[in-house]
Amino acid sequence: MSALQPPRVVVLISGRGGNMRALVERSADPAMGYQVAGVLSDRLQARGLQVAADLGIPARALVPDEAVPRADYEAALAAAIDEFTPSLIALAGFMRILSAPFVVRYAGRILNIHPSLLPKYPGLDTHRRVLEAREAQHGATVHFVTEQLDGGPPIIQGRLHVEPDDEADSLQARVHVLEHCIYPLAVRWHCTGRLRYSAGRAWLDGRALSAPVQYEGSEVH
Repeated sequence: MSALQPPRVVVLISGRGGNMRALVERSADPAMGYQVAGVLSDRLQARGLQVAADLGIPARALVPDEAVPRADYEAALAAAIDEFTPSLIALAGFMRILSAPFVVRYAGRILNIHPSLLPKYPGLDTHRRVLEAREAQHGATVHFVTEQLDGGPPIIQGRLHVEPDDEADSLQARVHVLEHCIYPLAVRWHCTGRLRYSAGRAWLDGRALSAPVQYEGSEVH
């Protein structure tokens, strides 16, 4: 890509698109080194589609049909992604599990953000589960997507202390603030060549990460 055409990112969403908005808004800074080229959703009513349109980003829904085989849907999704010729795919609240062949097709080029300190609490309903377990800390993790659900190598985490009066909604809101900080960083690292996936591991600045980078409110790591 030329300096006038930074690497392109496609964002997949299913809901309101909070992380997608953060990625788009941060990309306005040329130093971030990427542009959001398009937004795709598996839900026609996803609020994030209108958010993307309001931000001037091409957005559309590809809704799965139960009568259509999963492989056919994913082929259509891949074709829609490839129209944007992206360097990276960012899952941002995309609730559909992607098959192994789809993930392999884009190996090393799909990131996800998960609302827990992985490997703790993969899957759904993380905030309630953290509270029920009386955890002292909670947070979010950006990781590479692999065939294992929420099991790809972690890249960066943001963490916070669970407050005595936290409920699932308040905890979720505070975690969202962290998500909107760490996801653009990881996308920046990938699109500027600092981050890559190789041999089943995440590599940052030429070194394999033995543990995810811990976000401390600074972009210098």
